[in-house]
This record gives sequence, C-alpha cells and structure tokens, in this order.
Amino acid sequence: MRLCSVLAMAALMVAPAAISAQKKVPYWSSINAGKARMRTGPGQQFPASWMYQRAGLPVKVLATYPNWRKIEDPDGTQGWMQANLLSDKRTAIVRDEVRPMREKPNADARIVWRAEPGVVGKISDCANGWCKFDVTGRLGYIEAAHIWGAN
Repeated sequence: MRLCSVLAMAALMVAPAAISAQKKVPYWSSINAGKARMRTGPGQQFPASWMYQRAGLPVKVLATYPNWRKIEDPDGTQGWMQANLLSDKRTAIVRDEVRPMREKPNADARIVWRAEPGVVGKISDCANGWCKFDVTGRLGYIEAAHIWGAN
C-alpha cells in the first residue's frame, strides 16, 4: 500500500474528532449513541455520573480535551463524554409546555403540529427567532425561545 493511501485512511479515521476539537466552544451537539455515559472527568478512569439512553438528545459542548468533551445537558448537568458518542447533528428539546409548530416562521402562521415538553427533534434554518423543527418527519417552525439547543 502506498504511503499516501495510508495517510489518507488515517486522516479519515481521526477527522471527525479533530474537526470537533477545532470548533470554538461553546457549540451545540447531540448524543449519537443509544447509551452514553457522562463521567466526572475526561477519561474512562473517572467514575460515571450519569447514563444517557436517548440518542439525539441535544447537549452543549463547553470544553474539549483530546477525545473527550465537557458537556451540559438540557437540565444543566455537566460532565465529560467521549467525543465519539457525540454527533454534529443539531437537535433541540421542547421546554416547559406544549408548543405550537407552525407552517411558516411566523406567530400568525397556521399550526401544523403541537409538541409536548421533552420532545426532541432535528433543527435547521434557525433565523429571526424561529427554527425549522423535524420530529420524525413531522415538520414545522417553532420559536427558538421554546426549545433548548438553538441559542
């Protein structure tokens, strides 16, 4: 195998962690695994403080350390998680009460769905206080102030 091929394969294997490590903190991420442990420090030798069993849950990355990220969850709990358990996919969680999802990013637009507190969805196109919110294919716009993971 040629040296350039080996180097290219090595670069592909470390690229996601390296790219995430270069982001300016804080930044938004989401849990990528069905089960993910939060630890008290950046290493497996530190005790687990929490076990997440909800892939897609939004988290805020507060600090980076070679293959670890210090995160904050929607309840404000902070700890460390392995970088490979996180995704760059943007998600958000509905806060406080049932919130309308509208046809357009406008308070007067028709309500197409209603989302209960705790519902997680993918977000995109966040602008002017609104985000496109996708909950398993049910699309609508939700006010950014009503979700955690957008601001």
